[in-house]
Amino acid sequence: MARIVAATTSPNGCFDTRPFRSQTPNSQNFKIVSHFSPLNYFSSTRKTHSSALLVPNSRVIKTSRARKRRIKGGKNFLNRPAIGASLTTQPDSDTQETPRQPSAPYSVKIPVGDRHILVETGHMGRQASGAVTVTDGETIIYTTVCLSDVPSEPSDFFPLSVNYQERFSAAGRTSGGFFKREGRTKDHEVLICRLIDRPLRPTMIQGFYHETQILSWVLSYDGLHPPDSLAVTAAGIAVALSEVPNSKAIAGVRIGLIGDKFIVNPTTKEMEDSKLDLLLAGTDSGILMIEGYCDFLPEEKLLQAVEVGQDAVRAICKEMDALVKKCGKPKMLDAIKLPPPDLYKHVEEIAGDELVEALQIKNKIPRRKALSSLEAKVLSILTEKGFVSQMEAVAPTETVTDLVEDEEEDEEVVVDGEVDEGDVHIKPVPRKPIPLLFSEVDVKLVFKEVSSKFLRKRIVEGGKRSDGRTFEELRPINSRCGLLPRAHGSALFTRGETQSLAVVTLGDKQMAQRLDNLVDEDEFKRFYLQYSFPLSCVGEVGRAGAPSRREIGHGMLAERALEPVLPSEDDFPYTIRVESTITESNGSSSMASVCGGCLALQDAGVPLKCSIAGIAMGMVLDTKEFGGDGTPLILSDITGSEDASGDMDFKVAGNDDGITAFQMDIKVGGITLPVMKQALLQAREGRKHILAEMSKCYPPPSKRLSKYAPLIHVIKVKPDKINLIIGSGGKKVKSIIEETGVESIETQVDGIVKITAKDLLSLEKSKAIISNLTMVPTVGDIYRNCEIKSIAPYGVFIEISPGREGLCHISELSTNWLAKAEDVFNVGDRVDVKLIEINEKGQLRLSHRALLPDPNPEKQNTKQRTGNLVKEGSISQKAPEKGKQKKASSGSKDATSIENAEPTEEKSPTIELTSPSKSNPSEADALTEDKFVKKLVIPAKDGPATNKDRPKKSSNKSAINISNKSESAVVNGEAKIG
Repeated sequence: MARIVAATTSPNGCFDTRPFRSQTPNSQNFKIVSHFSPLNYFSSTRKTHSSALLVPNSRVIKTSRARKRRIKGGKNFLNRPAIGASLTTQPDSDTQETPRQPSAPYSVKIPVGDRHILVETGHMGRQASGAVTVTDGETIIYTTVCLSDVPSEPSDFFPLSVNYQERFSAAGRTSGGFFKREGRTKDHEVLICRLIDRPLRPTMIQGFYHETQILSWVLSYDGLHPPDSLAVTAAGIAVALSEVPNSKAIAGVRIGLIGDKFIVNPTTKEMEDSKLDLLLAGTDSGILMIEGYCDFLPEEKLLQAVEVGQDAVRAICKEMDALVKKCGKPKMLDAIKLPPPDLYKHVEEIAGDELVEALQIKNKIPRRKALSSLEAKVLSILTEKGFVSQMEAVAPTETVTDLVEDEEEDEEVVVDGEVDEGDVHIKPVPRKPIPLLFSEVDVKLVFKEVSSKFLRKRIVEGGKRSDGRTFEELRPINSRCGLLPRAHGSALFTRGETQSLAVVTLGDKQMAQRLDNLVDEDEFKRFYLQYSFPLSCVGEVGRAGAPSRREIGHGMLAERALEPVLPSEDDFPYTIRVESTITESNGSSSMASVCGGCLALQDAGVPLKCSIAGIAMGMVLDTKEFGGDGTPLILSDITGSEDASGDMDFKVAGNDDGITAFQMDIKVGGITLPVMKQALLQAREGRKHILAEMSKCYPPPSKRLSKYAPLIHVIKVKPDKINLIIGSGGKKVKSIIEETGVESIETQVDGIVKITAKDLLSLEKSKAIISNLTMVPTVGDIYRNCEIKSIAPYGVFIEISPGREGLCHISELSTNWLAKAEDVFNVGDRVDVKLIEINEKGQLRLSHRALLPDPNPEKQNTKQRTGNLVKEGSISQKAPEKGKQKKASSGSKDATSIENAEPTEEKSPTIELTSPSKSNPSEADALTEDKFVKKLVIPAKDGPATNKDRPKKSSNKSAINISNKSESAVVNGEAKIG
């Protein structure tokens, strides 16, 4: 391996030598060349002469010695270009780079679960550092890895960027927008980018600063084999084949649980019946990342799923290693640069005691300011003033040789104590300690690592964390609800120095989030959580713009954690939006969003099945280094510094019974199942404590709809009546919205009609119009204020609902004899009628006389007519009795907002019935599919009809699915919270 010494001339005229290191992924052996500045050797005021400059851990650089010349003070040394030339690196002959040749095409099948994936390289992207295509079924992922030729400025963050894109052409589609091409990265693509990035980053070798980019495209999608887990594996293979130095190859799989059987990489159809959605990535020896969602799965089941996934990943990695041996490119190990090892000791010597004190400060902001001040002090000493170690200062004085050449060759004087070497006299001279200077970047990197080391040491040795807590202790928790009066629901959740303000907004389907994906069907989300992390929450300033990838990922984790406890759309027909704004942050803000979001949903009146809480767990893996017994140390409810300095970030959400969402990132080589089991069990105890604290929320959640929330009423009509509501080109439904003032009317092909309104009056108006359009007439029904549409010699045609007319014979128009209908009625007049007959053709026979008071009640014919009316009423009573039995078998839905458009329910404001049985609300609710709402009219005060219908009017109040007793407007009164 070549020995490397690099030197460049800095603006101040000194040589800037930056250390270069070579590292192999396994041996961790480095060849280090420390910083060297000529001023360190020639800073003495006396004349110093030397024939050699010693560079620590490097070759000895010799100057040419010429007779009859005197080297004074090093002034000539700084201006001699020959020295700079002598510092260049000449690699050994066996490490000379050869031009890179494109890889030959190669393919291999790797078993994954019950099938194989096909990996191909050398077919496409041959100019990239690494390029592969991975095929599963007819889903194809194409992934490339490229890196810059010139390294970027050293930092503590590996310069890796990942971009994943789903091409619509992969599914034979094109974008639905105006620009027919893929544009901004979608949210679900951002989530897959994070799935690729998170397991790869821990495997990258520290000190490699060439910018690296991973690009991944879905070229073909069959709708059956998901591309996300495939993209993780493709990225792991591409990096392993490239020149980017990494410790181990990674692979990713998805695990589903169908029944009691775990499935590796299940299809989309199989996932519909799965209780678990787990995506796992790791190496052949450890787990690096897990993320998933489940329906209250116990910890034991989750561990079994992780074990199945680890076995699958291990099998893929073994095949990948064989592929890398055949097609992999040499790694750029010579490009690795690390700070000088001595710098770590120097930083500890300068700041060790003060660093211990700073890390004991409990509050985040004062601790951060103390560390920043200490870092500035260390930078000033090591980059400007120069540092002299105390050990060197008290050590015995070293001697160096002062070389003097006589100007006159003929006269040579040898003084006592000098050594005669011909023309050169060597005289021992005591040497003072040399101040050391280092680059600013190296000092910052080392200071951060030393701070992390001291923090971990305090936790392991002292048994206490920065804020004084024990390993399993949680920070103080408090919460309050209803702090925003105009919002539909709000909650402020505080845990230590982490705080989330959660706000819930309810709406109709128009508020749902539309997803544009590879599948042809449009997908709408009726529940979504949006996470926001402004810089003010950590006391910093910066640019505010679009949500970052981190914000999108944290929001999705909290959303999936709360989704299992939401009611079904039939029980709660609202679209739900949750906003979580982080107002303070010191670790675990995504889990604070879960807790705050749960409380805000309850405050908005959403009937949740149970409460959900989340907690973040941390870990110190190697405790033996800090005086422990080597057992990994699990930390509950970690802070920001423990997250940054620790080895794990494990977020778990759920309740006492099981887990709903989880996410784990490992910053070391991977962890084992026993460590994960310990973390899961400790997290369960933490969740129980948080749920108990959430139950103490004050003010508590209102658990009912806000008076500012919209009203949503659901009506069930016959599916063949939907077109009557929509009208030609949607004209009818638009006219209803304009006429009544409701916000929206949504219709479904199965006969469900949802009306969204801001107030009760507009809701009732739209209900009446829709019910009239879709009504099914029943003998005995009374219709008031109906318009006469036309007059014939034998009677008049009266419209009882829009588009539905019946004939009122001339004999049924009046109690007296009429020669012509025109003598009493005109077109456009409005009358009250009763339906007395429906013939076989569906034609309606109406009577106006049946609603008029009888002038001669003693006559026999009048008694006969009254008997006929009673008989008709008894016939119409049979229909609700049958319907009552039918509804009793189907069950009651008291907590829903669905109105089954039953005749008595819908007729209440617009119709009066002569049947005594219809005054019973329980029987009125029991009619079958003949469901309708009659026309809204002003009740007429005629004797018989009005008196018979008075009990019905009082029962109608219970049929309206909106509570008038409470300010909250929900379809069946107060929402029930489970």
